[in-house]
Amino acid sequence: MAVLHGINCMVLSFSVMLLKFNDTLELRKRKTDGSRGIGVESALPPNYILGKTTGIGSFGKVKVAEHVLTGHKVAIKNLDLTKVKTKAMEEKVRREINISRLFMHPHIILLYEVIETTAVIFMVTEYAESGELFDYIVLKRRLHEDEARKLFQQIISGVEYCHKNMVVHRDLKPENLLLDSNYNVKIADFGLSNVMQKGHLLKTCCGSPNYAAPEILSGKPYTGPEVDLWSCGVILYALLCGNLSRMITFLTYIRKSRQAGVYTIPSHLSSGARDLIARILVVDPTKRVTIPEIRQHPWFQPYLPRYLAVSPPDTTQQAQKIDDDIFQHVVRMGFERNHLVESLCNRVQNEGTVIYHLLLDNRLGVSSDYLGGAEFPCRGHSTPNHDGSTSQSSASSPCPLGEYKEL
Repeated sequence: MAVLHGINCMVLSFSVMLLKFNDTLELRKRKTDGSRGIGVESALPPNYILGKTTGIGSFGKVKVAEHVLTGHKVAIKNLDLTKVKTKAMEEKVRREINISRLFMHPHIILLYEVIETTAVIFMVTEYAESGELFDYIVLKRRLHEDEARKLFQQIISGVEYCHKNMVVHRDLKPENLLLDSNYNVKIADFGLSNVMQKGHLLKTCCGSPNYAAPEILSGKPYTGPEVDLWSCGVILYALLCGNLSRMITFLTYIRKSRQAGVYTIPSHLSSGARDLIARILVVDPTKRVTIPEIRQHPWFQPYLPRYLAVSPPDTTQQAQKIDDDIFQHVVRMGFERNHLVESLCNRVQNEGTVIYHLLLDNRLGVSSDYLGGAEFPCRGHSTPNHDGSTSQSSASSPCPLGEYKEL
């Protein structure tokens, strides 16, 4: 019986090894021949290996995936165009894509590429491994002020970048703030965002009622930045006071009483935190604190990282900087150097630029876009070759807001 038992164990062990071997062969097969799933996912190019579903929305699923050439994880959101058009949401989706394409900021989810067929749109974005800020607040119940300050500094920097590029988010809330593997903030979901124009007021009533500014809920016209700042104030309260029951009580109370501007700030907060919240959650938008004033506030400034201490560059400035080390790495992968640099400078989407941004994001972490290694400018530069020589490039200036080119 003991011998028979040993033989059975050996057979079972061999079977497990065989299954693992077959799984490995299948994974390699998928990497080389790009075999796909069924349905809309079969239209996705073989550059990505799809993993588990991380979310389900009105128009499709969000899946984690692996980029084959770099091995880095991404998130892929598929949007069923039939559902999008049926619900008359195509304009909203196109606007979200156009705005997301323009942004390069360490605390805004980066859109790597958009793949579109007649039936589906795939949005390939940065993967935020640690999920939503809302879930993190619920888990921690209440964040220490130093941790809340760090997250709030990142949020304000990302929102300031949006406003500098004339975009208002209009749906800032913990559910739309994601966290990467190091628990750094990534602003996401620009579905309700819009482009601001000087001299023009926005009128759309949108966003989540608990986080929306009083002027939005009352139907008054608004410029844009002031409504995002109100939402930031509510988020700051949630970070500092966030046990779920207290959050629900506060959000319900402030929604009912915001016309009078009456709410309670818990006494356990420091005087600086209480003062900043009170300056942000002001009913009159003309008296509400601005981002430059938030930056100067004594509670906001401690432990501010160097890359966040300066005003963020706009998209045109960012596109003119190319990281030399990453650039040379992509060239060694077989991409033609002058075509690559022109694509990067003009924000053209293709396989080479996707690889460049994936490698850049995963090299130095959160501040790599701002304070990376050696850089060279786009316009009028000589492209560095691997052997030390240079090649002249004719790259034109980056595209202005709203004019993103795509191959």
